Amino acid sequence: MLGARAEDTEDAQDHAGKPVTPAHFLVGLGRGVAGALLFALPMQMTMEMWALGFTMDRWRLVLLLLLAIPLLIGISHRIGFEETFSLRESARDAMIAYGIGIVTSAVMLSLFKLLMADMPMQEIAGKIAVQAVPASIGALLGRSELGSGKDDADDDAQAGYGSELFMMVVGALFLNLNMAPTEEMILISYKMTPWHALATILLSIALMHAFVYAVSFKGGHELSSDTPWWHALIRFTLPGYVIALLISLYALWSFGRLDGGSFTPAMMAMIVLAFPGAIGAAAARLIL
Repeated sequence: MLGARAEDTEDAQDHAGKPVTPAHFLVGLGRGVAGALLFALPMQMTMEMWALGFTMDRWRLVLLLLLAIPLLIGISHRIGFEETFSLRESARDAMIAYGIGIVTSAVMLSLFKLLMADMPMQEIAGKIAVQAVPASIGALLGRSELGSGKDDADDDAQAGYGSELFMMVVGALFLNLNMAPTEEMILISYKMTPWHALATILLSIALMHAFVYAVSFKGGHELSSDTPWWHALIRFTLPGYVIALLISLYALWSFGRLDGGSFTPAMMAMIVLAFPGAIGAAAARLIL
């Protein structure tokens, strides 16, 4: 075991170019706190998210919390607080991010006087739990968005197909967690006609494809001259949009936005929410 641990340390030094020190981890931790605040603060100041803390079905909340664990481990493997080389290290970073999400959510909600000592414990725990998921994702994304310096330069290894689809899930879910609890998503879906829905679908797909392949954003992908234009559309853009639709449907169900509704309104709401979800999925491919 000791020999294996020594080899892991040598591998870490070889891959990163220099030994991993506590200072590096503390810098990553600081970025995590900043990322949790930057990405989750809009939700922490949203009335619908406060209400979900005590109105959301407990089993759906537990499912969201459980699904967040493998999601965070996957993100950590790509962009943790420090470069990771094993499932154990990725899981450790994921749990640290969860802890950051819980603590920052509790602090901010207390600051806004949304958590008080005379509240039922179930309400306090629910408010913190529903905010901890986006805050913990933000904590891990903070390394990618806020990182700078030579130690971050080698983190952008070419990702495989499955990894890119996974990061689309992350991007779609993160934006959908912002939008799905709001009444505006349902209001917009009721105002739209089928023609509006079709136009929204086409625009979502076009924007996804343009963000990644056409407008030369930093982190975008360039197609070689011998690659047909439809190859990336079929291989990445369309699967990415399907991911955005499925994540939107899950987010709406999770927050109770589909309860008591019929099929058509549910599909319209899914299409509306998939618009920001598709942009989030495309952005995740650019920045992660």
